[in-house]
Amino acid sequence: MSTPIAVVTGLGAALTFGISSVADHRSTKRVQTRKALSPRIVADLVRQPLWLTAVGANVFGFALQVVALASGSIALVQPLLVCDLIFAVLIARYLSVRANRPHPPTKRVFTGIAATTLGVAGFLAIGQPSTGRTYVSSGFVAPLAIGLILAAMGCLVVATRDRNIHSLTLAAACGVTYGTAAFAIKLVTSEFSGGPAQVFSNWPIYFFAVAGPAGFILNQDAFQRAKFISPVQGIITAADPLISIALGIAFLGVRLHGSPAATTGEVVSLLLMTAGIVVTAYQAPQADGAATTQAKERVRYRVV
Repeated sequence: MSTPIAVVTGLGAALTFGISSVADHRSTKRVQTRKALSPRIVADLVRQPLWLTAVGANVFGFALQVVALASGSIALVQPLLVCDLIFAVLIARYLSVRANRPHPPTKRVFTGIAATTLGVAGFLAIGQPSTGRTYVSSGFVAPLAIGLILAAMGCLVVATRDRNIHSLTLAAACGVTYGTAAFAIKLVTSEFSGGPAQVFSNWPIYFFAVAGPAGFILNQDAFQRAKFISPVQGIITAADPLISIALGIAFLGVRLHGSPAATTGEVVSLLLMTAGIVVTAYQAPQADGAATTQAKERVRYRVV
């Protein structure tokens, strides 16, 4: 295992995912709104050149994430991916400045970025997560799948009952799904040495083949229903690493420094990271599509 490779490729994946998020959010505003988990949204989006760019960036970022997970602990790589929010906010802010659109004060943006960065760095420096195991028996797939389905369906039920938090609950379902999918990816990377025969003869690749696309569609649904990229991106960004770390500790034997002082530092760092994510996310400028949608709504209500 090579920690430097995991760090470099993890940060590279975060940058690529940040670019993808901005392009993704903007493109979902240009197509018809569909029901949650409806694959028809993909059929609509595939005709959007900007979305195809986002997909290409997402695929490249995923490849870098796979390399990172193959090289280091899941509890090391997934927190690094939190930086995708930082990159997304900075890119979106830059585009807003160039387009002469309103943008948040610089001080607020960098306060959130600093808190997020310190939280991630503090957790990794204090916890120094071990690699852990890279194999889980097939008996684990049923409870993992049931847990994921229950969590995702719970979010979807809440989404249908309260339209005011529709995008937020979809984002939560997406974050849980992404975190679980990352856990499956980590297991898949341990089987690369045995070639395709070993990869396709075990359950993780098939679990990921379901969880990955489901998370992707939930991501599109959440982006499309959100007026702002900020709350959605913040929830997804926070939920993904927290779920991944929890699964790594619980089932892969990943270990963190366990002294009372270290545990306190790890918890404080994760809380700081989460607070930083929230602050950073809420500084994300509004997407063009969202502004257009709100303008149309104002006109419609005036006419009525």
